[in-house]
Amino acid sequence: MSDEKLTLKEMCEAYEVTPRTLRYYEYIELLIPEKIGKKRFYGNKEKALLRLIKRGRRFGFSLEEIRQWLAMYDRKNQNQTQVEAWISMANKQTIELEDRKSEIQRAIDDIKNLRIDAEKELEVLLKKSN
Repeated sequence: MSDEKLTLKEMCEAYEVTPRTLRYYEYIELLIPEKIGKKRFYGNKEKALLRLIKRGRRFGFSLEEIRQWLAMYDRKNQNQTQVEAWISMANKQTIELEDRKSEIQRAIDDIKNLRIDAEKELEVLLKKSN
């Protein structure tokens, strides 16, 4: 991994986030960039944390849940209770994602059926107009 530090703009471009998002993550202390004057610089730790934050958001976790999740990566403070809590969070979120997946599949099936009905109706209308 490169030791190159990124500016706020470079970090936004590299990780497809807005400056507002990065500043907010800094405000809630998920990321702590190095500051020189008014400039922010993001090193390897912040890059790794942002990747984990984005993964957590993709999984549907709240920022507070992500904060707990990130604690798992702080090995010196890791304990059995934290690991069990993470497993519980993961199980709960997996169930929620599976439920959403089912809802989305039902919506896809419904819209396909509506499209098929509309196509049949269009055929009837076209036959009537000829």
